[in-house]
Amino acid sequence: MNSTLILIVITSYFGLLMLISHFASKNRSDNSFFTGDRESPWQLVSFGMVGAALSGVTFVSIPGMVGNNYFYYLQFVFGNVVGYIFITYVLIPIYYELKLVSIYTYLETRFGIKTYKTGSLFFLVSQSFGAALRLLLAAKIIQYAVSDAFHVPFYLTVIIILLLIWFYTNKSGIKTIVWTDTLQTFFLILAAIIAIYTVKNALNLSFTETISSVIHHKYFKVFDWDFNSGSNFFKQFISGILIAVAMMGLDQNMMQKTLTCKNKKEAQNNALTFSLILAVTQFLFLGLGIMLYLYADKFGIKLEVENGKFINTDSLFPMLSLNYFGIIASISFILGITAASFSSVDSALTALTTSFTHDFLAIQNKTSKEKKQLKNVVLFGFSVLIFIIVMSFSNSKGDIISTIFKVAGYTYGPLLGLYLFGIFTKIKIKDTLVPYVCILMPFVTYYLNYFLISKFSFDLGFMNILVNALLTILCLTIIKKQHEE
Repeated sequence: MNSTLILIVITSYFGLLMLISHFASKNRSDNSFFTGDRESPWQLVSFGMVGAALSGVTFVSIPGMVGNNYFYYLQFVFGNVVGYIFITYVLIPIYYELKLVSIYTYLETRFGIKTYKTGSLFFLVSQSFGAALRLLLAAKIIQYAVSDAFHVPFYLTVIIILLLIWFYTNKSGIKTIVWTDTLQTFFLILAAIIAIYTVKNALNLSFTETISSVIHHKYFKVFDWDFNSGSNFFKQFISGILIAVAMMGLDQNMMQKTLTCKNKKEAQNNALTFSLILAVTQFLFLGLGIMLYLYADKFGIKLEVENGKFINTDSLFPMLSLNYFGIIASISFILGITAASFSSVDSALTALTTSFTHDFLAIQNKTSKEKKQLKNVVLFGFSVLIFIIVMSFSNSKGDIISTIFKVAGYTYGPLLGLYLFGIFTKIKIKDTLVPYVCILMPFVTYYLNYFLISKFSFDLGFMNILVNALLTILCLTIIKKQHEE
């Protein structure tokens, strides 16, 4: 595809984001960047959150992973839906009752200042790596489609993306993102639909024949009952519940959008609607994955295979879209991946800025001028940090989405343990010991999983988050205060 045309498309898209930012920034207050002034329409928030939740990683990883992992990912999605129900009826009422800006303030109320800082720090580390890995994949695609043609080095491509995001989020933060995310989600889903339509026509299939070819394909295996497998149903379903709770309900990035709704009821409507839209969208991408492999098989497109497994599956969707599907599908793919990368990184940077300024710099106690200065410095600082992480992993290959969820099991596990212990018990703990527990438990979980694999060929898979959380809860029980014993 013509690189100049792609550049024009991306530039036009960015111009549209800037226009939305301009109108969303009107009548902003000191807190607009952090809370959106709590006046966002919940319907808008729920649809826009889909783009941030999926990201560029999901956009290309889910279709590609079907070749090696079938439809097993859907087991994880089923668990997600249950997790969102817990978020809706347990976590959201707590957040609204306490009128939180940073959701980790709850930990200070329940346990103490050390626990509060520890929880926030774990989020900052998790979100920084997660956002960087999501950006990495999108930046590689933009590099391949545009930058290489103009001899722009990869590091400069990443810097340009981060600068563009800074331009439209700097003024009003989450207040702007609620609106831009809606646009970005639309383009992301549209790209998948156009790709499906393109493949359907190329294979000369009707709509019903397309559905039949997907559900009767050898990759359409939804349930894995092999207990030793990392994709076993119970492991995937339970971890789907817990990772949804951790990566959505205990994640400042996602909950900050929800907390911009006018009241608790609208926030709950948002969470439930979002979970259903997200599940349908993920199913759509899985179905697209089978169609991509059907297309490659029919037209004799050779895919890299090693030891009976497809390798570098994240390149399948970009390769076919940009080289085989024609101009309309190519443009929609570029818009989709650009929307996905912008949507996930802009909200992550806003959440990181919010969490750090509220949890460590007490920005809520500063003057308007001080708030603006602090916000700008911190936003810039996290942009630099994400750039450094992206460049550190720039030579990585393979299925990034599985890596993100596995890493999340280690980094979000202690957070999940803290919140479950705090919500479902009244036990008081020694606040000063909590940081040591939360730092130690991910390492214990990692070596336990290594032991189980080497001795019994039993892989915890995504279930590492459950083990991590349970170990954290066990240690919290041990360090309870003496008068509680």
